[in-house]
Amino acid sequence: MTGNHKNNTITRRRALALTGGTVAAGGLAVTGYQTAFADETTTAEATATASASATSGACMTLMSSVTEGPYYLDGALVRKDITEGKSGVPLTLRLTVVDATDGCTPVPGAAVEIWHCDAWGYYSGYTTANPGGSAPAESEDGSTANDQTYLRGYQIANANGVVKFETIFPGWYTPRTCHIHVKVHTGGEKEDGTYEGGKVNYTGQFFFDDDIAQEIFTLEPYAQHSGSYTTLDNDMVYDGGGASSGLLTLKPVKKADPSKGYKGFLTLGVDPDAENTGAGSGGGGEGGTPPTGTAPSDAPSASASVSS
Repeated sequence: MTGNHKNNTITRRRALALTGGTVAAGGLAVTGYQTAFADETTTAEATATASASATSGACMTLMSSVTEGPYYLDGALVRKDITEGKSGVPLTLRLTVVDATDGCTPVPGAAVEIWHCDAWGYYSGYTTANPGGSAPAESEDGSTANDQTYLRGYQIANANGVVKFETIFPGWYTPRTCHIHVKVHTGGEKEDGTYEGGKVNYTGQFFFDDDIAQEIFTLEPYAQHSGSYTTLDNDMVYDGGGASSGLLTLKPVKKADPSKGYKGFLTLGVDPDAENTGAGSGGGGEGGTPPTGTAPSDAPSASASVSS
């Protein structure tokens, strides 16, 4: 994948200006959020989630760390809904951060940061990047999204280590499978609409079942991006380790209609004393250098060398 990077840092002033959000411009990104994705996490449910994680033993294995890839931007906003009007199948993420070195106890106050591409494979901050195959230009999606901030954000874990995000199902880009990037921070604090200070304990990625992903990609607007999709078995980062490697548990909002969206769940077993920024080159064969190039057109592209 190739593209031009504009500005890696969102200023505090800009973060303040954007915290009010933008009004979604329709499409699946916002359809049904108030009903299907109403905040259903009660204290009892959150406690039960943390308790189940602590007794299951599954979180005792530290989550596999990989590089952050070349599409990271500093200064993401603290917010639950990161869509900014981007169209796509709704996805609610419920993530529980636990200390895998201390009996899987919750890590309250941990800052979970995620970022991912839109339905056609574009990242905010890299909107001229080529997702491979044939796709419309990112600007053609008609959303109200800010090209430096969409599909990026932080949430701060509650007393049970739980955070929730409202976003869309990511698209794909060559040669990667469908994924979401994640960092877990501790020791910092919310300031001017973003999160500052502390350290990064974990850098990784979330992954999606192939059958679900490929069904989603037959729907609009995903179907407008054609080309060769990389399955989990052929991905350069996913190592087949299931949940400990970031594979999400997915539940449809309506089984008969995938366009209504999914809820994704995962327990993040981390070491709060460790530091893993994931910057630069590292695990999974990913590089840390932002790509360069031009946006694709409706014609197939022969250039596709992304590695995030």
